[in-house]
Amino acid sequence: MKNILKQLFSSHPSHQDDADHVSSFNEQQAKEEDVQFIDHGVQTIALEKITGSVGKYADFDSRFRPKKHVSGKRFIDIKQAMRQGKAMPPVKLYQIRNQYYVLDGNHRVAAAKELGWTEISAKVVELLSGNNTMENLLYIEKNKFFQKTGLPLEIDLTELGKYNYLEQQIRNHQVFLTSQSGRDCDFAKASRDWYNTIYLPMTAIIKNGDLITYFPGRTIADLYTYIAYHHWDTNANRRYGIGIDRLIPKSMEGFRTAMLEKQTPEYPEMKRTITAFVLIDTDTTAEVTLSDKLFALEEVQEVHAVHGSIDLLVKVVLKRDFLASDAETIAEFLDQHIRKIAGIKRTQTMIPGRSLVKDGFNY
Repeated sequence: MKNILKQLFSSHPSHQDDADHVSSFNEQQAKEEDVQFIDHGVQTIALEKITGSVGKYADFDSRFRPKKHVSGKRFIDIKQAMRQGKAMPPVKLYQIRNQYYVLDGNHRVAAAKELGWTEISAKVVELLSGNNTMENLLYIEKNKFFQKTGLPLEIDLTELGKYNYLEQQIRNHQVFLTSQSGRDCDFAKASRDWYNTIYLPMTAIIKNGDLITYFPGRTIADLYTYIAYHHWDTNANRRYGIGIDRLIPKSMEGFRTAMLEKQTPEYPEMKRTITAFVLIDTDTTAEVTLSDKLFALEEVQEVHAVHGSIDLLVKVVLKRDFLASDAETIAEFLDQHIRKIAGIKRTQTMIPGRSLVKDGFNY
């Protein structure tokens, strides 16, 4: 099969040394093994996902514009017809995972991109590899999930097995909906309800809290599965910190009920940081040196020498660990970074429950 495809889709020898071109389907397909062909029929495809060509990849530059040696008149005529809204047949694409390669319609794709279109109608044939790499296995798992659920292709996970976890969540939700209504609920309907009333509200909370910036290489969907698993599925007696348990009830259906009462802009913010004030009693002879050492700590934002029963007032901002309580996070920081400093005699910690701060206020 591989040799047949190489002959059928061979590129032009005179252009093979030119690196400024769209991706070669032949080069990508050669990496796959035991290929299956799946006809998806006519679909609407985002132009940004069309990254290469079958055979003619050297005729177009890296932005899918025709090169000088390609007939300019044909391209201009096609672009003019498309601009005028004349009917065009769907282009033909091969799909390898999340990328598409043009089998027929290179000029139409190039014209659409130049006209500023974002999508195009296409007949799609997918090449599904049997090569058991982690990437392929994850892609197959993802495909099966979306085929079963019919959900929009917006749930992007990076770990194998997590789509199966989401599918089981939906099946549990299907049982719940059936018990609530007294009527059978099909899987597709349960999938839509889960997506709109559980997945989207939870990911809105995650986005509002800007959590994704603290997990490079991970996705919003990854964080959803992480929090959902630890908060709803494990029996560990953990607290996620002050306020977090109020944001996310301890059951998935409890969360759904709470979110149905809110409008999207009202979704609560899942704050990633903890603010605490540490009152410190010191050996007064070392107070200045201690202030400098404390202020040098990354987590310490303010250090104040004060009069009264304590010597120093320190404001710290810590990163929250959603698998530990705020008290545990603060205690670990105090033990590892503050109490080890020579000259500190005693500490007392205060965690603000409600704060009012004026904009532009300076001490």
